[in-house]
Amino acid sequence: MTLLGEPFFNPVNIQRALEQTIPLERKLHLIHEAIQRHCALIHRVAVALHDPKTGMVSTFLHSSGEDSPLFNYAVKLSDVPSLRDIGDSGIPRVLNNLSTLTGKRGRHTQKVLKQGYRSSLTYPIYYNNDILGFIFFNSYRADVFTGNLIPLLNLFGLVISSLVIKETMRIRTLSAALRTTQNITRHKDEETGAHLERMARYSHLIAGQIARSHSLSDEFIEYVLLFAPMHDIGKVAVPDVILLKPGKLTLAEFNAIKKHTIVGREIIDAMVKEFTFDGFPHIQMLRNIVEQHHEAMNGSGYPHGLSGMDIPIEARICAVADIFDALTSRRCYKPAWDNDKASAALRDMAGVKLDRDCVEALIGNMTKVREIQAIFAEETDN
Repeated sequence: MTLLGEPFFNPVNIQRALEQTIPLERKLHLIHEAIQRHCALIHRVAVALHDPKTGMVSTFLHSSGEDSPLFNYAVKLSDVPSLRDIGDSGIPRVLNNLSTLTGKRGRHTQKVLKQGYRSSLTYPIYYNNDILGFIFFNSYRADVFTGNLIPLLNLFGLVISSLVIKETMRIRTLSAALRTTQNITRHKDEETGAHLERMARYSHLIAGQIARSHSLSDEFIEYVLLFAPMHDIGKVAVPDVILLKPGKLTLAEFNAIKKHTIVGREIIDAMVKEFTFDGFPHIQMLRNIVEQHHEAMNGSGYPHGLSGMDIPIEARICAVADIFDALTSRRCYKPAWDNDKASAALRDMAGVKLDRDCVEALIGNMTKVREIQAIFAEETDN
């Protein structure tokens, strides 16, 4: 182990990383650089997030560049006893020689070993006593995590935890504020919490499936999950008599509904200003989802008549997820369709209204779709 000659812990450098208006993954890279000034043998820092509603742990951030053993990887926390024990106990885990592990190795451990890493240190991240995720430090060398390096990485781990908590909670606070506004503005809401949960996770599934072909990072995929439930916030401005009409809408009524995308963008802009999110690196993703999830691949959508690749990928993803869940859910004007019928309808819309890759990403993974439907079923479903 090589401890370099700079000060043991430089809070100025860390503060600068915290204050910069840059993506969270870039901040992690800056922190990794600071760590390497003290110990050049820390070759990777990574963060995975835990979803308490599904029990899944998913890759989120890493600082290993192209040399990443895990990309778009998710596993149930209950299926990884070592991680579960860390989360339950709050005690960090040091593995100074991964190659000597006995017993069954998890897929993630196998991938890390295959990439050449030989030792690791894992910390849990908590928020309100719940497991939010995990931080991983890795080295290509064995027996690195000893002595004074442990308290040093404990400090850096606290900084990383603070960054992750701050950023993810800001988004969830914004989402909760928007959802509260939506709930108190309407007496009824056909778009239940279960609908939003399913739609968000369909979006997350699609994003993960097309990630490599569309160069989407784990960070991008996670923000799709966080932002997708806000897609229809503009409907707070649409009268219930139109939203809940069981029959066919008139042209005037349909035009009133179409305005929800522009109203939604205005609401987001106002909330962003109120919450001082102006410099948040991913806020444009949210704007795109809210404003453009009804654009169509052939240009026939609204509000701007965008077509093809001019429609941001996050909006194309959410369009497929939203339509699929609408088709497979009961509405005041129709019964729920089964998955096969809804899949056939999506295929008919692929390349015309919907992005073909996004459609295939969803309907080609029906096992995962059914899992989402089972976890987030409507309370009135049988």
